[in-house]
Amino acid sequence: MEKKINQKKGYALVYLLIIIFIFSTMLMPLINLVVTEMKVANSTIDNEEALQIADAGANYYQWHLAHFPSDYKDGASTTGPYVHNYVDFDTQKTIGQFSLVITPPTTGSTIVTIKSTGSTIDNPKIKRTVTVKYGIPSLAQYAILNNGPVWIYYSPSVFSGQVESNNGVRFDVTGNAPISSAEATYTCPSWQDCPQGKMPGVWGSGNSSFWQYPMPAIDFSAFTSNIASIKNLAQSGGIYLPPSNNKGYSLVFNSDGTVSVYKVTSLKSNPSGNTYDVNMTWITEDECTDYNTRTLQYKVSIPSNGIIYVEDNVWVEGTVSGRVTVAAATLPYNSLLAPTIFIPNNIVYKAKDGSDVLGLIGQKDIIPTYYAPNNLEIDAAIISQNSSIQFFDYDGDIKNNITIYGAIIEFGWWFDNFVWTNGISTDVESGYANSYYNYDSNLLYGPPPSFPFSSSGYQQINWTSN
Repeated sequence: MEKKINQKKGYALVYLLIIIFIFSTMLMPLINLVVTEMKVANSTIDNEEALQIADAGANYYQWHLAHFPSDYKDGASTTGPYVHNYVDFDTQKTIGQFSLVITPPTTGSTIVTIKSTGSTIDNPKIKRTVTVKYGIPSLAQYAILNNGPVWIYYSPSVFSGQVESNNGVRFDVTGNAPISSAEATYTCPSWQDCPQGKMPGVWGSGNSSFWQYPMPAIDFSAFTSNIASIKNLAQSGGIYLPPSNNKGYSLVFNSDGTVSVYKVTSLKSNPSGNTYDVNMTWITEDECTDYNTRTLQYKVSIPSNGIIYVEDNVWVEGTVSGRVTVAAATLPYNSLLAPTIFIPNNIVYKAKDGSDVLGLIGQKDIIPTYYAPNNLEIDAAIISQNSSIQFFDYDGDIKNNITIYGAIIEFGWWFDNFVWTNGISTDVESGYANSYYNYDSNLLYGPPPSFPFSSSGYQQINWTSN
């Protein structure tokens, strides 16, 4: 009897072992799945933490650039990568590290590339990388930037690019970018044909979806210090042209990357009839805006720093190959002595890909001349610090088309300054019948040498991660 009981116990043990084996076989995949899921969860957490640490590294260097905008070595004298511990704010314990590789701007650009790689202390093998580009926008971010009031109504019917005024803006055409004023309301001048004396900062019959006001004003007086810096750069490594003791200078840019420098010795006679500027001031000079005779001084490559400073009137034309800024100024500023930049012929880029760029900075007017071509193209970012960019009103002198590829920045008012019409009609009496404004987007982060920047500092352009 006892033998049978033991035999039954043996069977039970065998059955139990079989059952345990079956359940073990069934549970092992489940256990493996749980373990795998836990590993995946931990790996996901480590991945996310590594990404957050990498992003923190990029944010740190944006802060660093805000305080030290020209430091691309993290305050060190050696080349990176630059490694920093990442400390948890709550526990004050080091939980990871980020490593920074900093690529400074190329010549003519303000774009800095930050590559930040992050990892955790718990799992340093898992690394995530964030690549961020920051850039300082230049004031050439605007198609038109004015200190005075602006009225865009005649040409073209579709205006391309951003417009901003420290005064008021009347906008009667179709836009595709912000149209901004620094004023919430302003006293409207009579020439803007206002229905009432006080008007909103931006108004008109154009599409209002892009209108913005009030916006921060642009400090035109800050250009003075920039001009002083340009003069120093011209004297130390650029081209500096002192007063000519004659009519001024002529600069002809050549497609081989050189510039021919002439001294202007005589001007053409002033055309008959009344001549006015945009302020309706009668131009009384006996001489024309065009040179007559000139003498070649020399032909030279565009300087490596791209700066040409002229303390006299200057005529600019040709094909620009390279990056260059021409400034015409006298310091300290004197409104009676301030020189003018004249444009007697086409100024075009050899390539419109951002590699060739021209800045024209004048203390006074910037003027296409009387004898300029009937179809004129100006490829440049243009600043008139204290006056206007304009074509004078020569009675009956009607030309065809003027095309601006770049940006216009001026102190005076803007009223389609290249054309003169009969009142607010489209009957052209003088100037260029059709004006085309094509904003050069390459200027935003790749302006001409020593061109003034926006006060906004570095801005994020794009963000990617691996």
